[in-house]
Amino acid sequence: MNQAKRKKLMEEWLDEATIAQMQEKMATNEMTSEDLVFMYLEIIAERNPNINAVLEVNSKVIQIAQALDDERLEKGPRSMLHGIPILIKDNIDTADDLHTSAGSLSLANHYALKDATLVKKLRDSGAIILGKTNMTEWANFMSDRMTNGYSSRGGQVKNPYGPFDVGGSSSGSAAAIAANLAAAAIGTETSGSILNPAAQNGLVGLKPTVGAISRTGIIPLAHTQDTAGPMTRTVEDAVHVFSSIIGKDEFDSITRKSRHLDKVDWINCLDLNALRGKRIGIARSIFDREVTTERAELFDKQVTVLRELGADIVDNVDLACLEDDLGYAVLTHEFKADLNSYLGKTRPSNPIRSLADVINFNKQHSKETLPYGQVLLEKSERTTGTLIEKEYIEALERNRYLAGEIGLSKSLDDLELDALVFPQDHGCSIGAAAGCPSITVPAGFSQAGEPFGLTFSGRAWSEPLLISIAYAFEQRVQARRKP
Repeated sequence: MNQAKRKKLMEEWLDEATIAQMQEKMATNEMTSEDLVFMYLEIIAERNPNINAVLEVNSKVIQIAQALDDERLEKGPRSMLHGIPILIKDNIDTADDLHTSAGSLSLANHYALKDATLVKKLRDSGAIILGKTNMTEWANFMSDRMTNGYSSRGGQVKNPYGPFDVGGSSSGSAAAIAANLAAAAIGTETSGSILNPAAQNGLVGLKPTVGAISRTGIIPLAHTQDTAGPMTRTVEDAVHVFSSIIGKDEFDSITRKSRHLDKVDWINCLDLNALRGKRIGIARSIFDREVTTERAELFDKQVTVLRELGADIVDNVDLACLEDDLGYAVLTHEFKADLNSYLGKTRPSNPIRSLADVINFNKQHSKETLPYGQVLLEKSERTTGTLIEKEYIEALERNRYLAGEIGLSKSLDDLELDALVFPQDHGCSIGAAAGCPSITVPAGFSQAGEPFGLTFSGRAWSEPLLISIAYAFEQRVQARRKP
């Protein structure tokens, strides 16, 4: 393709192009994957300095694209992701020339020994790992004063829509896709880290059931809540990415339960009529004291749309617990144990082998690493790291009971609800502690231009239902607009 044609595609078509539309142009020889990669590299060079979302790109990405183009000509595409550039959050291992640091200067020179399981699945599907995205350092579990989107390695991620909170901790993944720096990105969530930045950046963010996607090769925060998930501009794009990375992993035992999604026809989930007859609950006690008047009005406006689409709205649902009831004891204890396990298995040349090493490195380089302190790291280090403390076990049991059995399952079952709906990412802590799925969808903007989203949450393994509900809503409101 000549440069003039490529420039025309980049300026007039690529922004907001879907994965299906990209595949159509490659299938009809209107462009190649190499063209697509070149266009995204140009856009990153132009736009990334303003938002600081992408940390680095894969130096071999053009050659990878060329090889996938050749394979397409010989055998046809592997999947809907064949030749599609995808960005990966900086806490996910890639066995290439990209670093994996969780945003920390202590790991700025760390190369992973092999791909994370989800990265291998992406590559097997033909996706191109374009680069790594900046993030809130240590998945926002370093300091209770840290700004969303800040890391000592990458600096501050900025919201492409303006002087608004970019969200955390998958901040770079969100800002990058909002600004059209790639077709899709992968984020990770322990509690709100996909949903929050997706809502703040006008994106679709899917936080799956814990166990749907392998965590092997992801720098952990807390294994009972951690998961990865797609961040995209449309629900359909999220489905293409999500369906490619689901599945069992012998090194992550909880993924055996992903069999619940084995026989799903994901394209059939894209149902315009999916909200007809669905019972959607609103738990106002979770957000009524926190949400602004403007966001409350935006939320109520979109609840009216849900009714128009045929949903039966059940208001004032009592979840019998609040997000503050859950606390941080589970995360505090699991972080040390999980991080020490990850770091202990990195390359022998990596001098950072434990959480204690991270803390000491930060103290020795405090000017560069500690503008917000490291109180959460130090609090976690004071635990034994063995997960045998009574405080941890009681907190884990309490949270699973409050969030799962009482907060979600009982409320959904007793009221015969299909899902709950929240403004922005409110309620995310309850779904996270229960290990249940949620999906955020663009739903509008404030008067100042800040993105606003709806989050739908449901039972474990209800992703097909949540996706269908989100798609029907998305297609009706068409709320996303590019920055």
